[in-house]
Amino acid sequence: MKPAKAKMPRKPVIKKGPQSNLKDPVGVYCRVRPLSFPDQECCVEVVNSTTVQLHTPEGYRLNRNGDYKETQYSFKRVFGIHTTQKELFDVVASPLVDDLIHGKNGLLFTYGVTGSGKTHTMTGSPGYGGLLPRCLNMIFNSIGSFQAKRYVFKSNDRNSMEIQCEIDALLERQKREAMSVPKTPSNKRQADPEFADMINVQEFCKAEEIDEDSVYGVFVSYIEIYNNYIYDLLEEVQLDPIKPKLPQSKILREDKNHNMYVAGCTEVEVKSTEEAFEVFWRGQKKRRIANTHLNRESSRSHSVFSIKLVQAPLDADGDNVLQEKEQITISQLSLVDLAGSERTNRTKAEGNRLREAGNINQSLMTLRTCMEVLRENQTYGTNKMVPYRDSKLTHLFKNYFDGEGKVRMIVCVNPKAEDYEESLQVMRFAEVTQEVEVARPVDKAICGLTPGRRYRNLPRGGPVGDEPLVTEVILQSFPPLPPSKLLDINDEETLPKLIEALEKRHHLRQLMTEELNKQCMNFKALLKEFDSSLLNKENYIQEKLNEKEKLISGQKSEIERLEKKNKTLEYKIEVLEKTTTIYEEDKRNLQQELESQNQKLQRQFSDKRRLEARLQGMVTETSMKWQKECERRVAATQLEMQNKLWVKDEKLKQLKAIVTEPKPEKPERPSRERDRERILPRSVSPSPVPNTPIPVRHRRSRSAGSRWVDHKPASNVQTETVMQPHVPNAITVSVANEKALAKCEKYMLTHQELASDGEIQTKVIKGDVYKTRGGGQSVQFTDIETLKQESPTGSRKRRSSTIAPAQPDGTESEWTDVETRCSVAVEMRAGSQLGPGYQHHAQPKRKKP
Repeated sequence: MKPAKAKMPRKPVIKKGPQSNLKDPVGVYCRVRPLSFPDQECCVEVVNSTTVQLHTPEGYRLNRNGDYKETQYSFKRVFGIHTTQKELFDVVASPLVDDLIHGKNGLLFTYGVTGSGKTHTMTGSPGYGGLLPRCLNMIFNSIGSFQAKRYVFKSNDRNSMEIQCEIDALLERQKREAMSVPKTPSNKRQADPEFADMINVQEFCKAEEIDEDSVYGVFVSYIEIYNNYIYDLLEEVQLDPIKPKLPQSKILREDKNHNMYVAGCTEVEVKSTEEAFEVFWRGQKKRRIANTHLNRESSRSHSVFSIKLVQAPLDADGDNVLQEKEQITISQLSLVDLAGSERTNRTKAEGNRLREAGNINQSLMTLRTCMEVLRENQTYGTNKMVPYRDSKLTHLFKNYFDGEGKVRMIVCVNPKAEDYEESLQVMRFAEVTQEVEVARPVDKAICGLTPGRRYRNLPRGGPVGDEPLVTEVILQSFPPLPPSKLLDINDEETLPKLIEALEKRHHLRQLMTEELNKQCMNFKALLKEFDSSLLNKENYIQEKLNEKEKLISGQKSEIERLEKKNKTLEYKIEVLEKTTTIYEEDKRNLQQELESQNQKLQRQFSDKRRLEARLQGMVTETSMKWQKECERRVAATQLEMQNKLWVKDEKLKQLKAIVTEPKPEKPERPSRERDRERILPRSVSPSPVPNTPIPVRHRRSRSAGSRWVDHKPASNVQTETVMQPHVPNAITVSVANEKALAKCEKYMLTHQELASDGEIQTKVIKGDVYKTRGGGQSVQFTDIETLKQESPTGSRKRRSSTIAPAQPDGTESEWTDVETRCSVAVEMRAGSQLGPGYQHHAQPKRKKP
């Protein structure tokens, strides 16, 4: 295989023209902290004010089998172990504060491994104030006498400011004072001496060329980026001991100028260094720190303390702020204390600490990637997309790298040998960052509209320099001096001309002196006249003032009277409001009680209606049942009476026939026996053969008008052999079912059993079908009819045994008893009417199912 050709490195693009001067590299500074113990091995050496040198420690060479190496890194400025906080501030932070006061943005990072002194550099320690309190001190030393009153500037949720008039600001101040009692910084200093030692900066520092025609307002905010989530450290959360609320993360937004900001972040207006540092200290106590193997108080999040300076011009009189939102200038300085990068095998981190370390290293790696892409784009002219959005840290400050302000970074280094590898990575990152160029911010035009306090006492002609001075005018009116250089010893013209010019000047000077004296005399006279007129005017003004004072005193008394009346009316209003509240509460309670009573009454009405409907149904049902029962009983009684009357009529007819019939002779008995033989077949027949069918005779049911369910269970004897009621249009079933019951109003069950005498007895059980509430059917039994089969022969024998005893020769005795014959005739006639061999015994019975 052929060896692959080596790729030629791309040549850096050299930018020509004036645009190359519009960018400045990121200012990277290095600070080396002293060793914790004098006998520790050191791997970092400060060569000069701009160079440090790293050499491989002995322990690292033994463990890794490495060679001894020395590498030098250059910075804009290197601060050794003896550097004071003031020296660091004067070189790094003071220019950023000066730019902030003049309307430019700034960003300051502290970067390094855990325990390298980043927090000490930014915040400081008791007796050694860091960059943050010194920046605040310089700001308030510069604008202390030019600050606007509180709440004149008001922040909104869109990363901008609004201007309130004096009256609105005063009302808001009174409202805030009434809502909460402010905590004075003096109390804080007394309670926490460490707080006072940090802000007690002995050196006085002040910015130059402060615009005296403007007023300033200072707003501070404090956030932290923890596990790639943004939290507001100044957010006031109500404490709930039972169920404490977790802090809510914030989101990043972009304003109308395409600047990134934290939405919903708390911005506090401060008026002094003590007040601003108190706000910072309050948020610092909420910051997430933990004890690790490398640092006792290791920061587990990136903290961002932002100082926003608002500047607005004054009006022509220099008393009030111009109510023009377009004239507001906002500049911001962000002080970022980055969390330290660390290796997990050294920190022995587990659980949450391990997760925090991973997120910290990831965000720092994203920052390094962004720097490398920016350097590559600027060096080789590429247009790669910078991955700002991969981390909240880089996304928040992308505008600074795009040219919205100066960027400065302080690389903190711990020279101990154990941090050699981490320090090496930090140095490489710093080397890359120094090569990144950031667009130089454009100077903003700040309020050059109207003259204010600066030119207020000057004449109307304008400030000094707008017109020539009086001395220059006088010198121009003098005659010019001739050349006074003598070139020849015999020159007799130069000196006389010079003398003549000097005499003219002297004469002109005398004339001007006289004119000046005259003008002085005139001016003194004018001054006397002005004094007299001024005195008269003062007297007149004094009289007017006295009148005004009297008027004011009268108005004050009237105001006091109105205030007393107002207080009385307010008290009455308060009493009336309380009374109204009580009445409204009573009204609300009464309305609720009335509603509950109405609901209860409605329920009672509905229950009553349901009960009435139910009772009405029961009454109707009962009345119908009793009506049917009465009709049935009346019909049964009528039928019984008709049967009795018919029986009596038959008995009378038979009796009449017997009485009127001539009595035959005894020898003629066989003929009578034959007659009896002729009659008997019509009324009495022998017992039928079991398999011989008997003709069926039906009777019409009294309930034929209704629809019936004819329930005939399976039996051994055919039901057609028994006399039974005939019901037309009936549904005949062998097993009762719900479908048949739903279509009918009446129910009839046919049941067969053996009677006591061994004959077959059939019972017809009748009932009414009702619909239940659940949608089913129920049967209520109302009547039982018994149908019984008897043999005529058996009945005759039973009757003959009771009527006449048998004769000795086996023949029946003669019917000589009239009453016996009548009864037999009646029975026979009745049997012939009812049917051959059947009797119907109706036994109505009232039974419930």
